Amino acid sequence: MTTADAWSQPPATALLVLSDGSIIEGQGLGATGQAVGEICFNTAMTGYQEILTDPSYCGQIITFTFPHIGNVGTNDEDIETVNMAADSGIRGVVLAAEITDPANYRAAKHFDVWLKSRNMIGISGVDTRALTALIREKGVPNGVIAHAPDGKFDVDSLKTAAANWPGLVGMDLAREVSTTQSFPWTQTTWKWDQGFAEQTGGKYKVVAIDYGIKRNILRLLTEAGCDVTVLPATATAEEVLGHKPDGVFLSNGPGDPAATGAYSVGTIRKVVETGVPTFGICLGHQMLALALGGKTVKMHQGHHGANHPVFDHTTGKVEITSMNHGFAVDADSLPENVQQTHVSLFDGSNCGLAMKDKPVFSVQYHPEASPGPRDSHYLFKRFTDMMESADAA
Repeated sequence: MTTADAWSQPPATALLVLSDGSIIEGQGLGATGQAVGEICFNTAMTGYQEILTDPSYCGQIITFTFPHIGNVGTNDEDIETVNMAADSGIRGVVLAAEITDPANYRAAKHFDVWLKSRNMIGISGVDTRALTALIREKGVPNGVIAHAPDGKFDVDSLKTAAANWPGLVGMDLAREVSTTQSFPWTQTTWKWDQGFAEQTGGKYKVVAIDYGIKRNILRLLTEAGCDVTVLPATATAEEVLGHKPDGVFLSNGPGDPAATGAYSVGTIRKVVETGVPTFGICLGHQMLALALGGKTVKMHQGHHGANHPVFDHTTGKVEITSMNHGFAVDADSLPENVQQTHVSLFDGSNCGLAMKDKPVFSVQYHPEASPGPRDSHYLFKRFTDMMESADAA
């Protein structure tokens, strides 16, 4: 065997084609075929299964900066989509290293098999550090991920698809991932050697509007004592208030908040006007800002990871948070009766707001984490405290 043979790479069975025509070769995994989306990077070191089932990533191809993804396998518990059989809408996954066999007592299925079962395309053998640097410098690109075991690709067609995809601005994706029917939620949080439990009764009646809600958000609401009913993203104010809720929750979700806001902002505005305690997360935070008169903007690279420091002006403390968003609230656009409560210590972008004259607040990040730190779980108690105060008034 020659030196050249020893260093030769196997033929590419997967491509990542960027909208500028750049081509990145690698080895395919998961489903075969092709998919187009926005290419982002996530810096979390754990929780890849939760990330890949988070509906907020709908329309995106996720690049993991941590090299060893898939090594603990997958299971049926660490899934964040409300409907376990549903597609989260994620277009693909980009990895540095090949997947190793699972090495975890909770593993039920190999990561590659799991990707196939969810019709998700993957590529490994990519210099993810270089790709991340490119995204940081030039912003999130659109692209096509393609997997063909025979290594045969119509490259010109892939370049055209990547160049012609319009991107997430102006795209309403909440309809794709939201439930279409209302349902109650009773599952509480996971505990060591016990798994999940069922709620035996909730003190606070909460309506959660599902724009792409995560299961762990619902679990923390029930754990905090809420009797939760989930409604579709298209729910009207009359439908929401018809449940006579003690509080209303506005969930996370994907896409452009202004696009989803075309049908949701009016609902949110009417709910807020009634004085019902309201709590929003991620897309719910952005659309609450729109309903209150603020504006949202597309970010250069977005925030995706589990190590984002945020300063809470209401407590004077710094919390490490889990984030996943490509749009942000323009803090300068908020009206006088709305205060900025949280800011990112990475770039100073808005991460929270609260009304001065009503029991209404929201945060840009994910206090339920999953994956990520639990520094922000206190916000669920803040919500129940608001409902307690409103009930006593």
